[in-house]
Amino acid sequence: MITIRFQLPDFTQQDAVLLAREWFGVRANARPLPSERDQNFYLQADDGREYVLKIANATERRELLELQNEMLAHLAREAPSLALPQVCLTDAGKAIVTIKDKNGAPHLLRLLTWVPGKLLAHVRPHTPELLRSLGRVLGVMDRALQNFTHPAAQRELKWDLKRAAWIREYLNYIAQPERRSIVERVLAQYETQVAPRLQSLRASVIYNDANDYNVIVSNDDPHTRQVVGLIDYGDALQSATICNLAIAAAYAMLGKADPLAAAAQVVAGYHAEFPLTEAELAALFPLICTRLAVSVTNSACQQQLEPANEYLVISEKPAWTLLEKLAGLNGQFAHYTLRQACGLPACPHSPAVTEWLRKNADQMGHIVEPDLKRAKKVIFDLSIGSLDISNPAEAANTALFTRQLFDQMREAGAVVGIGRYNEARGIYTSELFKREGNDGPEWRTVHLGLDLFMEAGAPVFAPLDAVVHSFRNNAGELDYGPTIILQHTDGAVTFYTLYGHLSEDSLEGLREGMPISRGTRIGSIGDYPINGDWPPHLHFQIITDLLGYSGDFPGVALPGERAVWLSISPDPNLIAGIPDDFLHSDELSSAEILATRTQRLGPNLSLSYQKPLKIVRGWMQYLYDENGRAYLDAVNNVPHVGHCHPRVVRAGQRQMAVLNTNTRYLHENLARYVERLCATLPEPLRVCFLVNSGSEANELALRLARTHTRSRETIVVDVGYHGNTGGLIEISPYKHDGPGGSGPPPFVHKAPMPDTYRGPYRRDDAQAGIKYAQAVAEIIERIGAQGRQLSAFICESMLSCGGQIVLPDGYLSEVYRLVRAAGGVCIADEVQTGFGRAGSHFHAFETQQVVPDIVTLGKPIGNGHPLGAVITTPEIAASFNNGMEYFNTFGGNPVSCAIGLAVLDVIADEGLQQHAQRVGAYLMNGLRELMNSHPLIGDVRGLGLFIGIELAQDRATLAPAPQQASYIANRMKERGILISTDGPLHNVLKIKPPLVFNEANADYFISTLDLILNEDYLRG
Repeated sequence: MITIRFQLPDFTQQDAVLLAREWFGVRANARPLPSERDQNFYLQADDGREYVLKIANATERRELLELQNEMLAHLAREAPSLALPQVCLTDAGKAIVTIKDKNGAPHLLRLLTWVPGKLLAHVRPHTPELLRSLGRVLGVMDRALQNFTHPAAQRELKWDLKRAAWIREYLNYIAQPERRSIVERVLAQYETQVAPRLQSLRASVIYNDANDYNVIVSNDDPHTRQVVGLIDYGDALQSATICNLAIAAAYAMLGKADPLAAAAQVVAGYHAEFPLTEAELAALFPLICTRLAVSVTNSACQQQLEPANEYLVISEKPAWTLLEKLAGLNGQFAHYTLRQACGLPACPHSPAVTEWLRKNADQMGHIVEPDLKRAKKVIFDLSIGSLDISNPAEAANTALFTRQLFDQMREAGAVVGIGRYNEARGIYTSELFKREGNDGPEWRTVHLGLDLFMEAGAPVFAPLDAVVHSFRNNAGELDYGPTIILQHTDGAVTFYTLYGHLSEDSLEGLREGMPISRGTRIGSIGDYPINGDWPPHLHFQIITDLLGYSGDFPGVALPGERAVWLSISPDPNLIAGIPDDFLHSDELSSAEILATRTQRLGPNLSLSYQKPLKIVRGWMQYLYDENGRAYLDAVNNVPHVGHCHPRVVRAGQRQMAVLNTNTRYLHENLARYVERLCATLPEPLRVCFLVNSGSEANELALRLARTHTRSRETIVVDVGYHGNTGGLIEISPYKHDGPGGSGPPPFVHKAPMPDTYRGPYRRDDAQAGIKYAQAVAEIIERIGAQGRQLSAFICESMLSCGGQIVLPDGYLSEVYRLVRAAGGVCIADEVQTGFGRAGSHFHAFETQQVVPDIVTLGKPIGNGHPLGAVITTPEIAASFNNGMEYFNTFGGNPVSCAIGLAVLDVIADEGLQQHAQRVGAYLMNGLRELMNSHPLIGDVRGLGLFIGIELAQDRATLAPAPQQASYIANRMKERGILISTDGPLHNVLKIKPPLVFNEANADYFISTLDLILNEDYLRG
């Protein structure tokens, strides 16, 4: 079956131009296309139409080309939705003509229409939707070809999986024994389990070569594009229909971290169009492995024939990588995954087991004492978003975790605590439960059993007659400790029950096959650490297929494999019999939450990302969704010292439990906090007003300035944003000049944004700051010419909505000089930038060597608690004290002050300002290195952990790239990193993570961004 690589026909581009004109009347330009055994040319005709001129190898048989042509014609009639090449005829009506090369050798010539789109090989990522569309196209094709026949399809070809046994004679070409052993196992499975059954499966003419270079993808938006058709029908033949899907799935799995998930999407799409039979599904995974075995064996043979051909080594590498990965998969689990993808019960005999358990519910004995139906119980919420587990790290301390759980039982008067089945748990999010998925890391979080928490030593009973299947003392953090598995059989129904975290003496006297009667005590609940180092409890699980495991059957699953594992391990409550209403969880799904938001919240309240996230927990620099997937938070600057930092949480909890009232009473928290807060600022900023948000702080700052100057004339910076109140929208060009805005009122004057990347004065101009400040001078002059008094100039110390703009040197010092000379007040909006984010200084205005008259603080000040502040001079505060009392119901309350103090303590004690400077510089250096290989990155700028990446389609023209920025933000989310876009042109990626973001996070961020920037949509 092995053949030497073909000698391609030797025609020039000019020859192709002449042949197209002579035979088909097409005047066109030509360029060569890659081909394994023929010579192909892309033609663009003078009228704009596109073609492929195909010159066959001299050994090609005419009937095989006729097979291809007739197959295309049949598909055009029966499957018009497919994008396929069309056969062009000569003036004489011929589809195939004979030409001769310069040596007189004959070749067969054809002209086909060009199929527009991208090759799947050039498209990244291969999203689940894209792979599903590949399956749909193949399903449509195979359905259409069921009634197509052709004599030439009855051919022998090494790529026909019905003939795959040919590789046995060539296994010795595979040099490495380990690899040869893998192929031998695949071949043995094929010969014993698949080949004998292929003749009984549906047969038809199949395409037989759906590799990435033959699959055409539409040029639509990268989020919505689909596979639309296939090209190159040279491997078509008559075979088992399922082989077409197996080949496509094998190619789709190449290079995937989770190849089985990729295959499942292709199979799901195929089955939706052309339903698979049970027999075909049983053969599918072995056939996928067989195709890979044929491929690597063929490559090994070809390397012997062409040892100097390095391409052969390169091309076989991904196939070996995949084959080695699949060799480690459980074949039965793979089969169940593909069944699940088709909407079938993953484990085919699970429905019979669950039905038997329902019918025999009254025959179930106790698992523990007392009776779970009637005993006083308490539900433990161990889910990702559990309010009972404030710090996920606490669960790693078994003694502490045990005390917390059993205290909860005692408070409820319960004798047993229940841990739910099918619950995604945060206690399984350590590195030990981690696996790399197709879109970044994922964790085995889904609990497959029912947990019964009781005192160590409590007896465990067999609820049904059984025999001992296996028992084992599983040591280690991931295991059950001492574990017993019982086998239950009644007629045709067989299933298993697992009892984990037992005492060591539970295994004494057991032997495999030992009969166990219903109600027999089989062991006791173990204590930590011998029970696997968990709080004392029984893990009880039903299993319908052991998948070859012994006593170490998995008790948790990946969320992406959830449905498959729940089929293999159905609800243990079928035996436990706990009332369903007691176990019921009232957690809302993402769809339910979205529906309520749509109905009950203002329609202009936006959501992040095209596919919104349901976030249920935050911890330091990470956010977690309901399935326990961790997202590196690189955008939320509000949790300044880390999401749910325990010191900040504890400070709020302790004070909340004692007192929370207003500032009309004396409380030392207020006094201590304002002293500490003012100490972070230079003189004369020593008078503080405490509020609840940055918006409230900026609103109050305007009141202070306007009262002090007795004027409303305000100068703002273009694209600035200062808050969501009516007064602040008036001074926020980002809002009042945007959609729904009505522009500024007459007393608001807009200065151009000092953007040294895109503005008139660039970074190489040492006087850029002074020059941008002149625009403020001109505004002040106009205000004065109209006989009005300037009130205030307000500016963020680094411009956030403006696109993460760092102000040019000297800008604020010159502006402040001009404003003060005109009798105005200088307001520094530090709501986004304060508290050490800039790294070099505690407040960002200090980087400009200025001292404002008023500073506003918010967002990071309370680490997520609603807290804000305005700090000003005694002089301005005295002006504001004009007889009208200022009172804020919640501003400065003891809880807020306790939290504010804790934030300041953490910043100081953990050195977060210095950390921000070091990590920020490290991250920006890495991002700037990316600019060398990714021209889409126009600029990287920032200070500390306030960073912007501006994207430009052209570095010379600075044409913005907003669509690309949105694409990257969504793709980064899919890969497990949260960022967003900003800037007036919506083309800036903003990075403002919690300050605990570290160098390892920066490395992951850079490598992930690099990966995404290499995707075809961004490279053009």
